[in-house]
Order: sequence, then C-alpha cells, then structure tokens
Amino acid sequence: MNDCHPLLHSDRADVTPLVVSVSSSDTTQRRRLRSPGPEDFPETLWPDRNATTLAIPLAAGKVSAGFPSPAADYEDKRLDINDYLVRNAVSTFFFPVQGDSMQGAEIFDGDILVVDKSVEPQHGHIVVAFVDGERLVKRLYKRGARVALVAENPVYPTIEVTGEMEMVVWGVVVGRFKRLL
Repeated sequence: MNDCHPLLHSDRADVTPLVVSVSSSDTTQRRRLRSPGPEDFPETLWPDRNATTLAIPLAAGKVSAGFPSPAADYEDKRLDINDYLVRNAVSTFFFPVQGDSMQGAEIFDGDILVVDKSVEPQHGHIVVAFVDGERLVKRLYKRGARVALVAENPVYPTIEVTGEMEMVVWGVVVGRFKRLL
C-alpha cells in the first residue's frame, strides 16, 4: 500500500477500513474515518439476500456476431444472473450510472453497475471511489507513487490524487446491466 495515496480494500465485507492522507502544516498524518455504509447510499439498489433463484434458459450454442453459424437450436443449460455476476453477495452492490464520463468503457447513463467491495482494486480496474466526499466511477491508475482516476471520455479531465485529497476506492466494478429496449 502506498503511504501517500492509500487505496483501500478489506477481506471482510462488513468492515472496511478508511485510511486517508491528511496534510498539515508540518507533516502528513494518517487517520481512520468511518467507511461509507448503506445509509450513505439511499438511491443504491441492494441485492435481496432472500431472493428466489431464477434460472433463465442459456442456449447451448454461442451467438455469432459475424457470419451466422448452424449451431444447435435448443436449450442446454440455465443461467442464474446472481451466479454469473455476484461472486460475494454480502459485498456486492448495484449502482445506477448518471453521466457520460465512462462511455469509452461502454458504461452509459442509466446502466446499473455491479460493484464488489471484496475485490482488491488494481491498476486498470474500473472502480467506484469517493474523492473529497463525491462518489465517482472511473478507471484506476496506480503506478509507483502516482494514483489517478481516469475518465473514459476525453471531455473529462483525469483526477490526480494528491496528499491533500481524501480518496477511498469503495469497490470494483465487476459487471453491468443495460437495457436495450
């Protein structure tokens, strides 16, 4: 973990440490703050832990995005969206997207992001982060002492994380839902 720019994760979904760098006139100090919790996200969609499993038919053959294939036309398996997208139910949350800063990553206004707090944020991951109290979705840049949050739309500037900022990587985006019609 970089002492100047700590990126946070926890192996336990119920306890997320929040360590931030705080600059003072003579030294940089580290302090612990309360991690954002469910009460901080009234508009967030939470998985129903008691939901009935719904297995949707999954075709045996893949769909060709090029030349049509004479694949078998029958159901072979069933797909449960929870099994497919939710690795750790207690640490998985759904966030609706507002804005267009991540269009280059195929994340659009109105999409629903699947965010897992138990995944350790790595360079290149798309993350939900708090910067000075503002919740953002951006691509994480972490190389050496440089930490930045990068938009996937050239209209938006890169956010260079400095020691004077409070920044927390809250979770890693592991999937998304999109309506086509």
